[in-house]
Amino acid sequence: MINCLSEERKRQVLELCRELIRIRSYSGKEWELAGKLEDFFLSHGYDEVYADKYGNITGIIKGSRPGPVIVFDGHMDTVPVQQEDDWMHDPFGAEIVDGMLYGRGSSDMKCALACMALACSFFAEDTGKDFGGRICVAGIVHEECFEGIASRAVSEALRPDLVVIGESSDLKLKIGQRGRAEILLETFGVPAHSSNPDNGVNAVYAMCRAVDRIRSMKPPVHAFLGKGILELTDIRSLPYPGKSVVPEYCATTWDRRLLVDETKESVLEPIQKILDELKEEDPSFQGRVSYARGDEICYTGEVIGAERFFPAWLLDEDHPAVRKVLGCFRSHGFDTEVTKYSFCTNASHYCGEAGIPVLGMGPSTESMAHTIDEHVPVWQLPAVTQIYMWIMETFLS
Repeated sequence: MINCLSEERKRQVLELCRELIRIRSYSGKEWELAGKLEDFFLSHGYDEVYADKYGNITGIIKGSRPGPVIVFDGHMDTVPVQQEDDWMHDPFGAEIVDGMLYGRGSSDMKCALACMALACSFFAEDTGKDFGGRICVAGIVHEECFEGIASRAVSEALRPDLVVIGESSDLKLKIGQRGRAEILLETFGVPAHSSNPDNGVNAVYAMCRAVDRIRSMKPPVHAFLGKGILELTDIRSLPYPGKSVVPEYCATTWDRRLLVDETKESVLEPIQKILDELKEEDPSFQGRVSYARGDEICYTGEVIGAERFFPAWLLDEDHPAVRKVLGCFRSHGFDTEVTKYSFCTNASHYCGEAGIPVLGMGPSTESMAHTIDEHVPVWQLPAVTQIYMWIMETFLS
């Protein structure tokens, strides 16, 4: 059991976690939580605090000597609560029952963000800022919509040497994840009255042929990350409702889980090949494949958007950052499992795009994210705070 924090520090950790949970901060509406973090940074020894164009809020503590830059990344936004009456515990009440802290964002991931903010403050206090480098806590917007897109602004400004992602890991060390792509497949037909279908081309039938071929594809497999799954998640046709009309358009959306070294081009290539084959077999077939695009408005008024392609990432278990932090953990009697995330995180940018080493560590379990009565074990909050301090000790001392 990790139990190194004083009782007063444990109290501070729990209280800040509860304060953040009580703030409703859906994607695009994170301004109140950003203000709370800004006030915290300014009152707890941070040397710089700034917000960027998207509304990410970053606090920076400077060591007395040159050294590496460590960024602790935690997103501020949560998915909405759809039916509050379905919850046994108030989703914004931060109730503690039987050793569990309940609330939307408790697991995903306000508690980790609070623990990061306090861990950096405690580390600065304990060292008198006599360390080499800078420690930064970044509260990120719109992660639930675009994993890693808003984080691009943080890495561009700070140029980190190491990033710690606070997504739930049950105190296990995460060194990789599959990425995620949202693929849009469209087929085009010719409208006609459904009493004379031979006068038209049915776009839905064309889509059915394409779907059948795509389902026969074998997904790529990675020994550590698993399958590069391709799953149909949505289908729609036009006109809708299609009363007595042969549909002229059909679109399907596919969730593709990405593996390391896959590119935008390599992922679409086998699907495009199928479309080309169908066209060769039937000249009336018209199809197109691309990546879905999303655009949202940040609370600052800035538009954030991107193609929905968020790369995979993976560190080797022999990577210096992994070996160093595991050595530090062992020296403190903390023996943890090395594993991977099953979902996508902001590390898709940091490591997948920018090549910055990332370590994942957070309280609670991945399966608790986005659930009714989301919660986190209270004991893990001071524990992960101490672990974050050990990570700083490892790389900055």
